[in-house]
Amino acid sequence: MYSVFIVDDEVIVREGLRKRIDWNHSPYSFAGEAGDGEIALSMIQDIKPDILITDIRMPFMDGLELAREVKKIQPWIKIIILSGHDEFDYAKKAISIGVEDYILKPFTPDEILSSLSKVAKTLDEEGRESSDISRMKQELESGYNLARDKMLTDLVLGAMDSSQAMEKAGEFGIKLLSRFYMVSVSEIHSGDDMDRLLEAKSRMASSLGGGIFFFISPETLVAIIQGQVPQACEDEAFSFAESVKHEAEKVEGVSIVTAISHPVEHIASISEAFKDASLLLKRCRFTDLSRIVSSNDVKEDVLSSDGGSLVLQENDPLVDRLSYAGESEIDQIVSEYITLLGSNGGSFSIIASYLLVDVIMAVSKVIESLGGDVKQVMPEILSRSFVENAVTSQEVFIGEVKVILRKLLDWRNSRSPGRYSDVILRAKKYIDENYADPDICLRSVAQVVNFSPNHFSTVFSQDCGMTFIEYLTQVRIAQAKKLLKTTDKKSADIAYEVGFNDPHYFSFIFKKEVFLSPREWRQKNCPKE
Repeated sequence: MYSVFIVDDEVIVREGLRKRIDWNHSPYSFAGEAGDGEIALSMIQDIKPDILITDIRMPFMDGLELAREVKKIQPWIKIIILSGHDEFDYAKKAISIGVEDYILKPFTPDEILSSLSKVAKTLDEEGRESSDISRMKQELESGYNLARDKMLTDLVLGAMDSSQAMEKAGEFGIKLLSRFYMVSVSEIHSGDDMDRLLEAKSRMASSLGGGIFFFISPETLVAIIQGQVPQACEDEAFSFAESVKHEAEKVEGVSIVTAISHPVEHIASISEAFKDASLLLKRCRFTDLSRIVSSNDVKEDVLSSDGGSLVLQENDPLVDRLSYAGESEIDQIVSEYITLLGSNGGSFSIIASYLLVDVIMAVSKVIESLGGDVKQVMPEILSRSFVENAVTSQEVFIGEVKVILRKLLDWRNSRSPGRYSDVILRAKKYIDENYADPDICLRSVAQVVNFSPNHFSTVFSQDCGMTFIEYLTQVRIAQAKKLLKTTDKKSADIAYEVGFNDPHYFSFIFKKEVFLSPREWRQKNCPKE
């Protein structure tokens, strides 16, 4: 099923597309809508739909400009343009941007569905092409690609100086000169399934288009990102990482971890950035969870091979996971322990004791690596009575492990200035105070916390277990419920009060989230005396 996002400054058009197309019984899902290009770009950046339907004439940012920006940050999205102007110049510009279809107003639902069907076929064909393993093998074996990859490998390993790098890059048509550089290293996890690995690589290679990237090993993708200022470089790096993640995860059973270096200013320093990203990647051993991490968000002494913490954590995968885990990953870690307990039911207390000690040791190492002492941070977990009580039943064991891990993450985030806790807290506080503003969006909140939009989007979703839009929607719906329950205000008035420009869209979202319309929810939760 392909997700569809709609942008049009006319409420009646958006409402018509939302209501007159039977999304529930079509091969498409309705991902969301916006009334202008600026708000849409921020929402699209967060929601990551497959197909965008946009009007061409809108305030603030028109459809063509929106299409250009979308193709930059999320090149996989297919775009359908709506226009009330039968002008050939618009059509030419749309085609040059890479728009898939161009529909004139007024249009019917059947015309929209026909266009969506055409775009869906293109997406299907791209999927089949990407999974053509034999074609991928031929491309990987071609002499030109091998020579190019060898040159780029030498560059990131520091085996050539700047003048040699410029000369060799020119031979392959690579524009290497830039003000700043960042390097990302992505590791594909496919469970040793070569077909899955090749399909993921093919999808990534065919969808990323331009850019300087290559496979330095069968499962490792390296990219050199360029920019005129560090923030632009960072935003491009996170955009690239999200694109890679999006394509890799289309293959069942595949996950991908990407590490992004700090920015450097010289070609000769690209090898330094590569080492930076590689070291960070080495510490992130998520084998079944996709993740994007940046060295800018990690303390320098943690990355230093001289600091001792790397050696401390080298032999314990759980320590690595806890060093970077977000709140949303606690349940996953606990579920893995439940699986281990389930296969050893006859010896529960013995196995549970062993696993609990493993957790306590890992927690101690993480605390120690950040300059703390477990005897001061969580002294209670070191007592024999704590262990004995925690293994009395599976329910108690699970509860205690969750408490320990949550305490660790809270302490870790409070101690590590490069972590995201303060950013997330500031963002949530701003959202909680400004949810009623219909113009609040990912970009505006990213600006408040001084992050680039792509970086903020990644950080928020990974640490919170939900996207920015999902959190904003939760806050708005919760406030709407409060108003429905405590006031006699009409649903339309409540919609405007919690930040929705369109009462019909509010009702649509409310029912999607709560499975009841606002009126039905009020009747059920506020019975008349």
